[in-house]
Amino acid sequence: MLAAQLTTVVAALFTGAAIYINVAEQPARLALADGPMLSEWRESYRRATIMQAGLALLGGALGCLAAFQAADWRWLLAALILMSNWPYTLIYIKPSNDALNRRASAEGNNGEARRLIVRWGRLHAGRSVLGTAAVLVAIWAQS
Repeated sequence: MLAAQLTTVVAALFTGAAIYINVAEQPARLALADGPMLSEWRESYRRATIMQAGLALLGGALGCLAAFQAADWRWLLAALILMSNWPYTLIYIKPSNDALNRRASAEGNNGEARRLIVRWGRLHAGRSVLGTAAVLVAIWAQS
């Protein structure tokens, strides 16, 4: 069933992007001085938001379709887990995003931007966990 296969692929793409941010981009960002670190975070976040939000929605919609087509609740579970990235982001990550976006620069802020970006990275790991859970449920549903 195409919707089921696409659900798994989209969930894996979301998860891969989230994990990449946590294991490669975030450590590289934190190696920069505060000003460049904040600039890099802004540019990266602006681009990644569109991609990750879109993948979560697309994977969720495909998972719902797969659940309907297969009459299997496991696809719905995968869809709900993947789409739960939206409320997770709005409730837990958005306050850090907003605080970081309000900063004109990281200069002279006594490390506040760095503290916020470190916190943001820990919160972002939740996206990696949710994505991984969605992929595992999708694999389970294929069995």
